Amino acid sequence: MKVRDEQFRAGHPRRRAVWRTWAVVTAVIAAFSLVMTPAVGQSLDPSAFGSATVAADDSATADSGPAAIPGAGVPATVTPRLTGPSGAPLTSTRITGPIRVTSTSYPFGAANHTRVPENLAAIGYVEEEYFVSGLANVYTWPAPGPAVVRTANAPYTTRILVRRPARASAFSGNVVVEPLNPSNLFDLNLGWGLMHEQLIRNGDVWVGVTVKPVSMQTLKTFNPVRYAPLSMNNPLPLDDPRNCATVPADSSRTTENGLAWDIYSQVGQLLRTSASPVHYGGAKAHHALKLYGFGYSQTGGYMYDYINAVAPRVKAETGRSIYDAYIVAVAGGAFAGIYPINQCEALPALGDPRRQFSNVGVPIIHVMSQSDYLRGITARRPDSDVPSDAYRQYEMAGAGHATQTELDFAAAPADIEKGGRAVPPSNCNEGPRSRFPSSIFFDAFLRNLDDWVRRGIAPPHGSPIVVQNGAPVLDRFGNVVGGLRSPYLDVPTSTWYGSSTGPSFCAIAGHEVPFSQALLQQIYPTHTVYVRAVAKDTRALVKQRFITRYDGDRLVREASTAEVP
Repeated sequence: MKVRDEQFRAGHPRRRAVWRTWAVVTAVIAAFSLVMTPAVGQSLDPSAFGSATVAADDSATADSGPAAIPGAGVPATVTPRLTGPSGAPLTSTRITGPIRVTSTSYPFGAANHTRVPENLAAIGYVEEEYFVSGLANVYTWPAPGPAVVRTANAPYTTRILVRRPARASAFSGNVVVEPLNPSNLFDLNLGWGLMHEQLIRNGDVWVGVTVKPVSMQTLKTFNPVRYAPLSMNNPLPLDDPRNCATVPADSSRTTENGLAWDIYSQVGQLLRTSASPVHYGGAKAHHALKLYGFGYSQTGGYMYDYINAVAPRVKAETGRSIYDAYIVAVAGGAFAGIYPINQCEALPALGDPRRQFSNVGVPIIHVMSQSDYLRGITARRPDSDVPSDAYRQYEMAGAGHATQTELDFAAAPADIEKGGRAVPPSNCNEGPRSRFPSSIFFDAFLRNLDDWVRRGIAPPHGSPIVVQNGAPVLDRFGNVVGGLRSPYLDVPTSTWYGSSTGPSFCAIAGHEVPFSQALLQQIYPTHTVYVRAVAKDTRALVKQRFITRYDGDRLVREASTAEVP
């Protein structure tokens, strides 16, 4: 079995402790049920926690207050006192887990069950799955400004997938929280796939959240017993006139996509409590906790709804933002730039201020790829270092949107089929999906975002891809001019395209056309000339903080072994 682990054993000296934990066998963590926030704006008083009661029942049938969830292992109950902004008591929701893992029952998309499996234990990480249940509002959003409650307190149960350092001493304090992308009708672990090297080098936690009913249906088909409790049911009966007769093709009138926003808030609130999956049993924290929201493509579009419609409600009701900063990726303008706040509501028109970020109050890094920047061009806006409007805009020259990376870090093909879904193709008419490693940019985005939040060091300013008369300006090799640069375009050996033809998402997969041997010899008379050019370009990009030193070293090593010319 091919396992990605060797590349993580070395790295930044500050984080070498992460690699030394590979031999640690983590203790079995008792499952627990946490009473917490039912809807946006409710808070938890950590001082009110009582002692946990653990029932050693391997069959997982013990009563854990609310009905025990099948497959959850050994339930435990923690009952804190809950208060809202006015101090009034609130109804409760719960988190249960870690859900027990066996050879036949494991999380969909588990690291060791992806297309290219990962051995997290070998790099000092553990993976756990939890179920989160609560009450979520369905919103309407008739005008710019905070959303308005349409239907209150609809019950839900979802799952979160947590990947964290095994030891508290290796935890950086950073938690990246990602609504799992459902565009292929199943959960994609995109943020982990794009940023796992930086996450692991820095000791960060990644939390993936299932946020759409269509993905839940895949989970239930994949493992009906494990995922039986999951639900995002529509609180409106079918005969209610507010339950619209026409819904999106990937949706159903019996479920409600609009529960996603409070689910995302409540997971973030949970992670800030002393019973969080990243609390490490009360071990003294070495770094302040920071939550970073991440959305990619469809879930990048979700970030527009959440940040502009729901986050302001949270801040007004609780006095602070749940998330300390955001990375909003490959979504903007006419390309996945926003999604209906509920499945019956129309989208805001292009040009509507709800489709732009302004004075959010926490830093945002917004990024587009070569596949989508033209359709998303109306999302462009100036950078800002004003604290209330901290913002960076980037466009990744050469990078495809739906590359092979998203498939390699997704559930294994057999598990996708077991979930009742088609396995996305790795090839388009022009050949394999783009191999352009946009991870070199995302690693830097995450590092720079963290520096911005923790140290006040603003990220570098990028330049947009140059557009004239609605089309990109190309260099003599057919590559775009401007945008975030890399040796792949500055010292090219191929022409990089953001769009391909073929089934599934080939239109945004991208591909490359390698140069002929004759052209390579014309550009680079010797291999040494090529390697020196890559090294020079990479040093400049690392110095400007567009690429991390780790990734820069990797690019130079790659060039040194490339058969160029």
